[in-house]
Amino acid sequence: MTAELVLQILLTVAVALVGVGLFGALSQQSIVMVMMGLELVLNGVLLAGGAAWYFLTPELPDAQVLVVVALVVMAVEMAMGFAVTVAIYRARQVDMVDMATDLRG
Repeated sequence: MTAELVLQILLTVAVALVGVGLFGALSQQSIVMVMMGLELVLNGVLLAGGAAWYFLTPELPDAQVLVVVALVVMAVEMAMGFAVTVAIYRARQVDMVDMATDLRG
């Protein structure tokens, strides 16, 4: 496979991840499903950025390091988000986005 074909495949997968994640985040009412959709969008953006960076400067490992650091930060962020979701559910028995409108400040 040529480098252009690999880049095209990676960018196509990234666009698919962003599209599915955006649809999931906008169409679901469950807080957990909305968070999963947003995570897919971020993974698609990371994949596109990492692939483009790798193919623009293949001699530098900066892209791989950035993607690993971003994935670790996203994993911590999702763990904190799930902890907040569990705390809201335990306190108010709320698991849908529409039912949590009283949390606005």
